[in-house]
Amino acid sequence: MQATEKISSTQLGFLIFTFIISTNLLTVPSFTVMFAMQDAWISELIASATGFLSIAVMCELSRRYPGLTVEQYSTRILGKWLGKIVSANYAYYWFISISTITMQHTGFVGTLLLPETPFTVISLTLLVLSGAAALLGIEVIARSNEFLTLLLLVMFIPLLILTISEANAHLLKPVMENGPLPVLQGAINPAGGFMNQVFILGWLLPYYQSSGNARKPSIIALSGVTLMSVSLIMLTIMILGPLTGKLTYSFLSVVQYIGIEGSFERLEAIAVATWVIGCFVKIAVSVFIFSVCVGRLFGIRDYRDLVLPLALLSLVGSVWIFPNAAALLNYLVFTFPVLAFANQTVIPLVLLAVDAARRKTTSSLLQ
Repeated sequence: MQATEKISSTQLGFLIFTFIISTNLLTVPSFTVMFAMQDAWISELIASATGFLSIAVMCELSRRYPGLTVEQYSTRILGKWLGKIVSANYAYYWFISISTITMQHTGFVGTLLLPETPFTVISLTLLVLSGAAALLGIEVIARSNEFLTLLLLVMFIPLLILTISEANAHLLKPVMENGPLPVLQGAINPAGGFMNQVFILGWLLPYYQSSGNARKPSIIALSGVTLMSVSLIMLTIMILGPLTGKLTYSFLSVVQYIGIEGSFERLEAIAVATWVIGCFVKIAVSVFIFSVCVGRLFGIRDYRDLVLPLALLSLVGSVWIFPNAAALLNYLVFTFPVLAFANQTVIPLVLLAVDAARRKTTSSLLQ
């Protein structure tokens, strides 16, 4: 059944865009400004370089092993046992990622919209809906995401435009006041945890129907993410200034501040809607990849048999891994960037290097 699922260039680009920007919208300004202060927008530009590197690596691996996912060509490159270890590692990584995103979503919605609703109910609702989408397959997710991404942009871009009237460019000065070190520290979180998430190409490219290279739609998508993220950070700083780094959802505070009295008020509902749309797509794609990982690991032919059990397992993870919001915030700021960088950049680079060395050795022996 998987072989019949296909996604187009546009769908691939939209999936990458929504997957990355979904959690960038409200959280990244706070995490980056925490270290880089008014230079956080520079940190975001630096962070994007890792994403473009990831595109190059994942597309090259896919070119060398067409039609195969990361787990499959890991086994061919590293051998059976090391390949299984890589597969198990990625299965664990996606379990942690889904649990983290679910906890983020639950904390956000539970705190701002449904304070009387048990967090478990909020998490279960999102995971069941995302699991149902994953059950239908990546093609269905990609098709629905085309509409949802356009809806997200139509709702969110006007919010960015409205903030311009309240922005004070002087709050972006002085540039590089404390040298390059804080800027580099500020780039670690978005580089490791967000910009590099184009490594989902390792699971999406086997379903890519175009005969052309996937680099172009991937680069366009990442460029769009970078442009929107930099704009969002700059506008947030120009309105909130140093307060940005002290607020968990800083851009939400900006949206609450810019309501037009008598015309447009309570605009935070739009920001919340974009967050929910983005989280739904991101978790649906993540559950799909998680199911494929576990299926490959244990030799289960149809990943759909695993979708709902693994979605429910992720519900347990979201409750068990992070006992409170402080633990989640500490993980997102300090632990997740390192874990993500290792899985999204280091392992693919090692796979590419080992494969290149093996091919070179084989070529030398044949000569």
